[in-house]
Amino acid sequence: MVAEKAAATGAARPQPPAEGISEPTPAPTPAPTPAPAPTGASGGAGGAEPRGSRAGRNLPAALAVGTTLGMLCIAVLLFVPKVFIGVAGVAVGIATWEVAKRLREADVLVPRTPLIVGGQAVFWLGWPFGPGGVTGAFAATALVCMVWRLFDHGLRTAPRNFLRDTAITVFTLAWIPLLASFAVLLLLEEPDGNLRVLTFMILVVCSDVGGYVAGVLFGRHPMVPSISPKKSWEGFCGSLVFAIIGGLLTVTLLLEANSMIGVVLGIGLVVVATLGDLVESQIKRELGIKDMGTMLPGHGGIMDRLDSMLPSAFVSWLVLSTLL
Repeated sequence: MVAEKAAATGAARPQPPAEGISEPTPAPTPAPTPAPAPTGASGGAGGAEPRGSRAGRNLPAALAVGTTLGMLCIAVLLFVPKVFIGVAGVAVGIATWEVAKRLREADVLVPRTPLIVGGQAVFWLGWPFGPGGVTGAFAATALVCMVWRLFDHGLRTAPRNFLRDTAITVFTLAWIPLLASFAVLLLLEEPDGNLRVLTFMILVVCSDVGGYVAGVLFGRHPMVPSISPKKSWEGFCGSLVFAIIGGLLTVTLLLEANSMIGVVLGIGLVVVATLGDLVESQIKRELGIKDMGTMLPGHGGIMDRLDSMLPSAFVSWLVLSTLL
């Protein structure tokens, strides 16, 4: 295309002939051939992609960061399970801060201090008080955020966009700390809670890897091109295959339970992990950003890694608490 543009420019702006040499008749310029539309990792048409990665991200960096985080989580869950609560709590706090920062950049004035502090209360109070502690902390934090936003400009100034800002605040509180608290409940409710958490994390990784591989190799039919052009039905099928196999193995070998529970869990996690990713994609689309943060090379921010984990924690708690 560069050569064709240069040729077209040269035809439009002929140079004067040298003295004593007659100007040759220019050869006709052939019509440019349209370039094929690029295909994303999961088969959708997308924009320009980084060289060497059909997924549109730095694959070596993503693999290195993902492997490091995965090994850290496995070691913590196997040897010091209670420490996982602290690690996850830090991740939840950072993710909440990333989202609040991006929202305020878009002039959505969520009250960051009560949102982050109250979000930590929602997450941590599941340890001593169980579901009741989580519910109570969530309700209290929502009320504090409403009042904070109502008077954050003083008593003599009416707040602007109060309804929008408080609604998005409560949504953020439910989206990150509330969903994450189910990982704590899953960890603490049973003696094998650490293995249950490890199981759901392995299945989310299986879903991600299966979707990536199948999308790169076979992706042709976009799922929801208006939200995420690179997600394809072929990638979704790959996620199902990998997650079902992972569910059969982990539930049988780690939890020593009926393998059919692994099938149910694998299918459920693929569905909610995909929907969780689409939800974040739509939020980022509306905010006009690519990533929530920059902390993790090749991935974006902490929230960009938790988008599929958060709803999966709730579904894993629901399925395993009911069927085991």
